[in-house]
Amino acid sequence: MLLVFAYVDIFGFFRADVINGALAGEVSGPGFAIDQTFLTLTTLYILIPSLMVAGCLLLPRRPNRLANLTLAPIYALTIVGGMLGETWVYYLIGSCVELVLLVTVVRVAHRWR
Repeated sequence: MLLVFAYVDIFGFFRADVINGALAGEVSGPGFAIDQTFLTLTTLYILIPSLMVAGCLLLPRRPNRLANLTLAPIYALTIVGGMLGETWVYYLIGSCVELVLLVTVVRVAHRWR
């Protein structure tokens, strides 16, 4: 999921609206200012699934299961929120793949015994 997440964002930089927004110091669409706060929160947002990759190997079963059952739905909601009003097909396809992967994570974690 994290790789799809990254590539959808990277491919965004081929879009004029995204590039122009970044050059103007704001996120195109919602118009958030690209500043210390935005970049810090974005880093924290990406760190969680990044750390989950290691966590799924290193955490004991119960905390791992709880983390997956808690965080995957939260990320799914943020992805759905990002899809609202989006018209670029690559973004919608990538987001749908992310959602399918997150549903699969929740399903597998729910079935762990």
